[in-house]
Amino acid sequence: MRNNNMDVIRGVAVLGLMYMNAYFFGLFEYGYVSTELPPVSDHILQIVSLIFIDGRFRSLFSLLFGAALYIQWQRYQNLQVLQKRLKILAYFGLFHGFILWAGDILFIYACAGWLTCKYLDQKDRVIVKRAMQFLVIGAAVSFLLLLIEPSYIVTRADIEFMQSYQNTYASMGALMSANGIAFFIMIIAVPLITMWMSASLMLVGIFAYKKSLFVKGIPKPYVKHTIVAALFFTALRVILEYQSSHLAVALKEPINLFAALFVALLFIHVVVKKWSEGSLFYSSFQCIGRLALSVYIMQTLVLLILFKVLYPSWILIFNRIDYFLLVTFIAILQFLLCQLYSHFFKHGPLEILWRKLSS
Repeated sequence: MRNNNMDVIRGVAVLGLMYMNAYFFGLFEYGYVSTELPPVSDHILQIVSLIFIDGRFRSLFSLLFGAALYIQWQRYQNLQVLQKRLKILAYFGLFHGFILWAGDILFIYACAGWLTCKYLDQKDRVIVKRAMQFLVIGAAVSFLLLLIEPSYIVTRADIEFMQSYQNTYASMGALMSANGIAFFIMIIAVPLITMWMSASLMLVGIFAYKKSLFVKGIPKPYVKHTIVAALFFTALRVILEYQSSHLAVALKEPINLFAALFVALLFIHVVVKKWSEGSLFYSSFQCIGRLALSVYIMQTLVLLILFKVLYPSWILIFNRIDYFLLVTFIAILQFLLCQLYSHFFKHGPLEILWRKLSS
């Protein structure tokens, strides 16, 4: 039986991802670059992002992906079926990353999913142990790489930023070349950092599914512990944002990994416990969740056309509030389109293609 809560969570996550990804559709290697004197709204939205957005929805997707792998393994009892689906997803990711946008997560999930498959039939103790080991590996490597990487703040007034903008947008060939190089670097990072981080969360997702987290929520004795952990790591991450030492910069990503995990677990708990299954709100996000792959690629196409083709100058003038409003508008459009589409079709076009290629 399909778990409707998982569809709802996936629906929220795929729309939420856009609030984090939108900054990287201009100059991918920089992400969001502020003015020399950022407006107050920049500081407010940055704090909101650190608490509710940065890494949270990506962690949700990893938890859901792990749970979905376990569900499919229970259904088929055949690793070859799962591995073929992951191989097709990896091909999707390579096309998406090299041709469209270097920030692709599909290839990462396919690789991490392949690693996770090795533990589908393991006991809970082994799954939790491996999840912790992978989490520590990912966090440690991330810390070490950031520790040796020079850190400095770039603003839109810097010559380096403007030169990068002019070189990247010199021609369509330059755009595609810059994107391809950026994605190649992302692929190199997969076996070093991202595969371990994602696989650890997928294993947590498997454990959570086996313990009925997606049906009953977090067990009552552990709710307070999860809240305390989420508050502690999130507060620490916010504090680190305003520290300039090299050590503080290196600690940001590892700390955020733990903050994102606990916030994601709390979000699942809230959906399971507080959202009414019969409500329009619930069913609407459920529709989006069932079309998540198509929705994700649609976001890429829309943002790609806006920032790379129609309005490349937005990169030079947009503040955080502008990105926020743009993404909210796109999210509302996708929300409405998914409701309309679901009246006529059960599965999204890319979901159908993935299924056919995997059969």
